[in-house]
Amino acid sequence: MDIYNRKTYYYNLPEELIAQTPIEPRDMSRLLVYHKDTNQIEHKIFRDVVDYLKPGDVLVINNTKVIPARLIGKKVETNAKIEVLLLKRHNLTDWEVLIKPSKRVKIGTIIEFSNKLKCEVTKKQDFGNCEVKFIFNGVFEDLLNEVGEMPLPHYIKQKCEDKSRYNTVYSKFDGSSAAPTAGLHFTSELLQKIKDKGVIIAEVLLHVGLGTFRPVSEDNILNHEMHTEYYQVSKESAEIINKAKKEGRRVIAVGTTTIRTLESVATKYGEMCECHGDTNIFIYPGYKFKIVDGIITNFHLPESTLIMLVSAFLGVENTLNMYNIAVKEKYRFFSFGDATLLI
Repeated sequence: MDIYNRKTYYYNLPEELIAQTPIEPRDMSRLLVYHKDTNQIEHKIFRDVVDYLKPGDVLVINNTKVIPARLIGKKVETNAKIEVLLLKRHNLTDWEVLIKPSKRVKIGTIIEFSNKLKCEVTKKQDFGNCEVKFIFNGVFEDLLNEVGEMPLPHYIKQKCEDKSRYNTVYSKFDGSSAAPTAGLHFTSELLQKIKDKGVIIAEVLLHVGLGTFRPVSEDNILNHEMHTEYYQVSKESAEIINKAKKEGRRVIAVGTTTIRTLESVATKYGEMCECHGDTNIFIYPGYKFKIVDGIITNFHLPESTLIMLVSAFLGVENTLNMYNIAVKEKYRFFSFGDATLLI
């Protein structure tokens, strides 16, 4: 088996298993539990996750908040329809964005979204990425909430009417263009049950970019260029995690974005510490995890960097076996789908 070949990470997924809407209530989605030491698999409901957590475990969550980052506007000159996806904020007015179709715009093009909000293209890059300066009358965040849509991934065809459903119940800080979807399964009540059991919850921040959905196009995965995302770790969370590692207690990460944050910081500094920065860490088989002992995550796209990350934790054959069982058992896949607990 060639672990560096993109096609190694392919599995066959029937389209009807791609979840189009979230389960209500959140914690009634299904949960596939994979025990690493025995390769045993159990089929549960997400709220059962509390039974697998132990007093003293540290559960790490990503407290980013998805903004309504999809804007549909028109070119002022021609009225041509233009879609703008917000990727990264540089300052009060300037953003890195993805424009579709990008060939319709040039530097200086004005795109209007409402009578109070428009932007000017200031720079063009590769793959439809551009930089724009927003011109607005009022509070930018309020205008964004008025005209923006939640940036659901391309495989979800239905519009998300309730914007809160594409955010976790613990989301705090605006900045993501996509949800840290493993966290969507938690309710406030379930989190309280987990705390009552003696599990410590630590928060980190990573603003999720749309690059998380970008497929790996290179046959040799080592040639894949990873996107960068902004992360932040507080002194309190760093101390909680370092203490747990020193005392031999488990650190369980909720989602690949949390994993990317923890492992990026540990790789750079040797342990967790108060810090912030940008990461383009690419975790694939052969990687030795420095912080993470367990993972809660959804089912990921074939040949994606995320299934490669899971394969680094479980092994390629075990991961593909788990995914094939999930297909057979008709689990729901991707952002609004079911979850896995890997311990």
